[in-house]
Amino acid sequence: MTRRAKWSIAGGITLVVVIAGAVIAATRAPKRAEVRIEPVVHRDLVASVTASGQVEPHTKVDMSADISGRIITLAVKEGQTVTKGQLLVQIDPATYQAAVERSQAALSAARAQLLQAKANQDQADRTYQRSAQMKRTNAELVSDEQLEQLRTTLDVDRATSEAAQFQVEQAAAALRDDESSLSKTTIRAPMSGKVTRLAVEQGETAIQGTLNKDAATLLTISDMSVLETKVKVDETDVAHIQVGDSAMVQFDAFPDTTFRGRVTKIANSSMKAPGAAANPTSTDQAVDYEVTIQLLNPPFDSRPDFSATAKVITDTRSHVLTIPIIALTVRENEKLPGGDSAVTLGRAAPVKEVGKRDVEGVFVVGPNDRVTFRPVKVGIAGDKYFEVVSGLRENERIVGGTYQAIRELKDSALVRQAKADSTTAGQTKS
Repeated sequence: MTRRAKWSIAGGITLVVVIAGAVIAATRAPKRAEVRIEPVVHRDLVASVTASGQVEPHTKVDMSADISGRIITLAVKEGQTVTKGQLLVQIDPATYQAAVERSQAALSAARAQLLQAKANQDQADRTYQRSAQMKRTNAELVSDEQLEQLRTTLDVDRATSEAAQFQVEQAAAALRDDESSLSKTTIRAPMSGKVTRLAVEQGETAIQGTLNKDAATLLTISDMSVLETKVKVDETDVAHIQVGDSAMVQFDAFPDTTFRGRVTKIANSSMKAPGAAANPTSTDQAVDYEVTIQLLNPPFDSRPDFSATAKVITDTRSHVLTIPIIALTVRENEKLPGGDSAVTLGRAAPVKEVGKRDVEGVFVVGPNDRVTFRPVKVGIAGDKYFEVVSGLRENERIVGGTYQAIRELKDSALVRQAKADSTTAGQTKS
């Protein structure tokens, strides 16, 4: 065998040994978890609560009839704009006009009876006065019995006159009542606005609103210049909302437009879900509260009952340290002592362990790419980031994802930056 062949064999063996050693070293090297590593930086945060509901006018009136009768004139159409005092509905007045005429006749008859009663009273009074004068002049001309009868007649005529006066007042009251009913056959607009609901047609019979409000409603007039959005807010979020908070409202009907609003009312009692009244002891029902948001720039062509989504701004922070929401995790802390160690009779008293607690924190990436769990106190939450109150410094590197990787991380684990695909890169940039 030549020397050159020997050197070739030796080189091949050496190469195999080197490759085998590299493979063994690679297999024995600790595995690194692929994670997203992000720095702790300052950002502006906006905390908000999002809820959905419907649009309603601030002021609306459901018009119903105070009397029953056939509708002979329907002067408006649905969607029409009306002004205060404008004629809306005319109910057939024939029956109520007849009642007014009967009451007028009854009042005239009562007044005539009053005049007759007063005339009788005056006649009885004059007769009594003459007889009393004659009695004083000559006691034998008029007996005591006659004078007493005349006095009784005068008292009866006076009482009859008073009764006739009361009959006049009663007839006048009945006339006013019938005139009021007659005036209610004409229904006029109590305010300016738009007819947002028209539930009747000409020729139908209107019924009194006191019998059945829903069935008796003829039409609805709404002031569309001031609109509100009433949204349902969960009990976990309603405590963060205050009257006066600003809000951004989007309508499903106008998906490309955002409207400004302000919280004007927060309900003190919860909204009862269907079935809650039948089972008041159930704890599975969601508890929501109604929050009213008045729109500051309502759309001109809005309509009642439009679906809307409101984003209520509850708090803001400017230039604060932040971490991704996904980065915050919970780990079980070390056992907590129930008291300090003390020396008793020359011996250390045993430390009483009363339990463990969960601590919120993040995994901080050290210079050697090993992670350490560090407790962190956070403040408000934005859409994607938490405010850091304490526990971190600016530009420290933390594990910012993924959720699965963070959940499986342990202290002192080695990590490396995951390759960012297009989706991840877009999320990080946003």
